[in-house]
Amino acid sequence: MALRASAPGKRQALSMVADVAGRVLGVDPEAALDGLIEREAAGSTGVGEGVAIPHARLDGLDRVRAVVVRLDAPVAFDALDDKPVDLLVALFAPREANAQHLRALARVARMMRQPEVRASVRQARSADAIHVLLTDEPASTAA
Repeated sequence: MALRASAPGKRQALSMVADVAGRVLGVDPEAALDGLIEREAAGSTGVGEGVAIPHARLDGLDRVRAVVVRLDAPVAFDALDDKPVDLLVALFAPREANAQHLRALARVARMMRQPEVRASVRQARSADAIHVLLTDEPASTAA
């Protein structure tokens, strides 16, 4: 988790994510970067409103893990809305975790579509605060 970071462009931002994944998740940073770049080659993971959800499948993981990086200055990311990205929520999944990977992607994408969630992640002051925001189950709204 890197709360604040600077990167001059998309590739450097992805490299930073891979470096953080190496430190925090214990994965090979080069393999992580290769996986992220390979996925970006298939199409940008910039989903709009300043958010990107880069993702890759890697060896050495037992479950889907996330790395969140907030950039000091947004970078061009070829996002769907053509807006630059300042918030990267990168997902790393075990190589064989197809359904688990897709569920995690869908969940993060749904969460990041909510303006209040984006604002909260951008304003969070600690990695623990971001972890709580992204992992708490929504409260039941049963009548």
